[in-house]
Amino acid sequence: MSFFINDHFLLHSELAKELYHSYAKELPIIDYHSHLSPKAIAENSNFKNITHIWLDGDHYKWRAQRALGIHEKFITGDASDKEKFRKWASTVPYTIRNPLYHWTHMELKNPFGIEELLSEKNADTIFDYTQSLLQQEEFSTKGLLNHYKVEMVGTTDDPTDNLSFHRQIEKSNFACKILPSFRPDKVFGLSKKEHFRAYIDLLGEQSKTAIHSLDSLLEALQKRVNFFHERGCCVSDHGLSYIPQCKKNRSDVERVFKEVLEGKDTNAIEYQDDFTYLVLFELCKMYKSKGWVQQFHLGALRNNNSRKLKMLGPDTGYDSIGDYLQAESLSKLLNVLEQKEALTKTVIYNVNPADNAVFAAMVGNYQEEGIKGKIQFGSGWWFLDQLDGMTQQINALSNMGLISCFIGMLTDSRSFLSYSRHEYFRRLICNLFAKDVEQGLLPKDTPWIGKVIQDICYYNAKNYFNQ
Repeated sequence: MSFFINDHFLLHSELAKELYHSYAKELPIIDYHSHLSPKAIAENSNFKNITHIWLDGDHYKWRAQRALGIHEKFITGDASDKEKFRKWASTVPYTIRNPLYHWTHMELKNPFGIEELLSEKNADTIFDYTQSLLQQEEFSTKGLLNHYKVEMVGTTDDPTDNLSFHRQIEKSNFACKILPSFRPDKVFGLSKKEHFRAYIDLLGEQSKTAIHSLDSLLEALQKRVNFFHERGCCVSDHGLSYIPQCKKNRSDVERVFKEVLEGKDTNAIEYQDDFTYLVLFELCKMYKSKGWVQQFHLGALRNNNSRKLKMLGPDTGYDSIGDYLQAESLSKLLNVLEQKEALTKTVIYNVNPADNAVFAAMVGNYQEEGIKGKIQFGSGWWFLDQLDGMTQQINALSNMGLISCFIGMLTDSRSFLSYSRHEYFRRLICNLFAKDVEQGLLPKDTPWIGKVIQDICYYNAKNYFNQ
């Protein structure tokens, strides 16, 4: 039986094959949003084994294992690396029709060259074989980024980060740009009690600013924006359930903020949205002044399982899709920024597929002359970065906007093996265009369609982020 991840995987016609192999396959990658470790890149780390590079921190895989009833010891617990890999290998055959089944075998094939279906039977052999490869220079963090032809990586960094590893990478003259991205989520945590106060103290230390009011908080954030900008940052990102609205007076929000700093949390929850909006709005103006791209990842319902949150902490696989109202508050923020000529390039991502049409329509309201695709409906994110989810996002954008302006795929991953997601996306979009041609919906102008696909896969992002 031939391995199903072959040259023609997902390519269902001769035209689809031509579009992929002649136009999309060899393009470099602009990975403008990821969670890769700058420290691992700076140190050009090699991974001890495939468990460390593949399973650590991967809540997609963890959720699948839990669905099979696998004991937590073999997921996030104290089992050995080989035992954890065996359990994952035993899980893989049961992930059939889940994107994990495709991703797993794509990542085994590239970069390891393994063309076998992973199972409990060959787990030890594959563990030992990949362990040997992972010690080689080509499989270091920098080696893998070179292998996948990655030109730029946008990491995700807290405003308090000193960005020392980014500076170290820059000094090494590594060909791939590793640029910081400003992710200020913790500064919005007014109702997080001691965690929030500790964070504000840290922000004050890093910015050398005594934070005692909203103005001094914004002064501290401006200093950190300046610091990030000096070190090559051109992107911000925000993980919010929804864009909040401000319905209270600034003076009242100021009062509650000061109360919280003094340890009085009585009104924090009531004023949470108002505080977030006020700070976010001022940050958006800072981004515009720097010419940055701002990103909004909206709609996740996080930490659903409070018992597991207490045991394992956040980002361990207990988040899901929320059903928040998005359109009105998102439009209000963008509109006010537009009125003040403070709306910078913006990418909005939804995790609820029910919001595809809402987001695709929203971006058309705030485009600007002279800027191609200034406001972007971002690629299928999190639960939607699979064949059906990406197809729905592409179709919604095509129907309500211009797919030709789209900045394409990103990894949004902590794994150095996740660049198969770009291949996945490229194969999918080549097949979609080819299908339209075959159905008579598009002309058979292969060079023009090939150029549009190249723009979506690489050139639009390269130009959008000024790379």
